[in-house]
Amino acid sequence: MNASGRVTAQDVALLAGVSQSAVSRVFTPGASVAPATAAKVRAAAKRLGYRPNSLARAMITGKSRIIGLVVAYLDNQFYPVAVEKLSLVLQAQGYHVLLFMAANTAGEMERLMEDLLAYQVDGIITASVAISNDVTRQCAQAGIPLVMFNRGQPGAGLSSVTSANALGGRKVAQFLLAGGHQRIAHISGWQGASTGKDRARGLIEGLAEAGCEPHAVIDGMYDRETAAMAARHLMDTASPPDAIFVGNDHMAFAVMDSLRAIGVRVPQDVSVVGYDDVPMAAWGAYDLTTVRQPLMRMVEATVETLLAQINDPERAAQNLEIDAPLILRGSARRPEGGDDAGV
Repeated sequence: MNASGRVTAQDVALLAGVSQSAVSRVFTPGASVAPATAAKVRAAAKRLGYRPNSLARAMITGKSRIIGLVVAYLDNQFYPVAVEKLSLVLQAQGYHVLLFMAANTAGEMERLMEDLLAYQVDGIITASVAISNDVTRQCAQAGIPLVMFNRGQPGAGLSSVTSANALGGRKVAQFLLAGGHQRIAHISGWQGASTGKDRARGLIEGLAEAGCEPHAVIDGMYDRETAAMAARHLMDTASPPDAIFVGNDHMAFAVMDSLRAIGVRVPQDVSVVGYDDVPMAAWGAYDLTTVRQPLMRMVEATVETLLAQINDPERAAQNLEIDAPLILRGSARRPEGGDDAGV
């Protein structure tokens, strides 16, 4: 025990009858140590009340075992679940997670970089956060890999993991056309984000293949009230849509609530399709047909990509897209002759 009364690794080593380096290996995730040695060290540590000093170890090894997780907003029901899954998978790999909230405004990520660098994070995961060239440069200079989750940024030289958004939009177009819909509108996700743009592009291309075009396209900004207002506007026209593809479930719930409030029946009058398949989508109140983001596969791919870049700083960036299935429920009219006829 040192002069401050704090139990040290040396105290544990003396009691356990092992070297101080053996104590260090026992409390280092992933380090190789004999089971018998580990048992002796942990028993001695428990008896003495020893707690390893993670900050001190980080100063010695240069690795903090901390990942910075930066999220733009948690209103969308998809992100609390994603944050939970990312945290659990990282913890299983021996990493700690620091959660940061970042508004999608100019300079916000640059400001947060000071905190991320101060905590000496080993890597960064951003969820639906735009990355500037300055942030990319700071990460490169500091040797900190960054992976974008559920957002891509072509030309940034950064790794990203998303669902196959354009293909998902194309699947929605094929499904709605097979169901006999003729006036298919789109309340898109924010067109400043790759997810919003790609889902809209997929829908438009899917309709074009059948010689059709969208009845209307409105940017819903990934905002509930904006999406609700867009739905009311669409239904107040001389030729309202008979189907609405909404850029995510968070907005789709608002669209369905808004339609019902003005007496529009879903799906009898208007079919509604979302994107994400958050748990609420399966609730009886919504029973939402939607494109399911393969969350666990996206999370595992994100963590695998980040850790690979931590272990190999020269590893090239990669952009992964994971197929997303269309989940059929009761909010949209189905094609005749089967659930997936023509899709």
